[in-house]
Amino acid sequence: MARARIAVFRPDDERIDDAAALLDSLGAEPVPDPMLTIEPTGETPPEADFVVLTSSTGVDVLADAGWAPGDATLCCIGPSTADAAAAAGWTVDCVPEQYDSAGMVAALEGDVAGKTVALARSDRASATMPEGLRAAGAEVSETTLYRLRRPADAGESAELAAAGELDGAAFTSSATVEGFLTAAEERGRRDDAVAGLNDAVVGAIAESPAETAREAGIEVDLVPEEADFEALARGVVERATRRE
Repeated sequence: MARARIAVFRPDDERIDDAAALLDSLGAEPVPDPMLTIEPTGETPPEADFVVLTSSTGVDVLADAGWAPGDATLCCIGPSTADAAAAAGWTVDCVPEQYDSAGMVAALEGDVAGKTVALARSDRASATMPEGLRAAGAEVSETTLYRLRRPADAGESAELAAAGELDGAAFTSSATVEGFLTAAEERGRRDDAVAGLNDAVVGAIAESPAETAREAGIEVDLVPEEADFEALARGVVERATRRE
């Protein structure tokens, strides 16, 4: 029986290699299609009562820059970000129950009135968190740690999806969904690519990329209980293999 062909969209570094190796170990044929490259800005967040980090990439960028949270209350948006922060030697004080911007606002809104909150994120971060925290009475600063760019040669997955040759796809952020759609549109095959995904198994690591996909007409088959890539990969492979 042919192996399920699964597209994966991690950043264009060791993470895409690790993701492909994991899919291979699970019995799938990986289609690594990095939709993101990371460009650090060199900026670090100012001193604040609370510092909020929203990705393991942001943790890595700050750790490489020699930054540390000091006496700030360190808040991480989900387990993978918290694990990366712990690996950097930092103490994580808060992980919200819901792993997204709205969840972070809900976790902090009762504690930040009159306090300073430093958000350290990518250049594609949404306005949900700063708006919600300001409404809660916080003085919010925003630092762009890194910019996300799409590699010029990205898009193999869009071609395969349009041809009906993908069995599954694992989206890890809204930016990867948008990158896939842009690559398909540049090839004049957006509608075919979306249709191809809808005949495959589509997984999203969290509700935010799932919602981005749904808004584009992509049917999302699974979102793991925890925002964990291995759980996402296992779920997509298992469902795609059952469909073989």
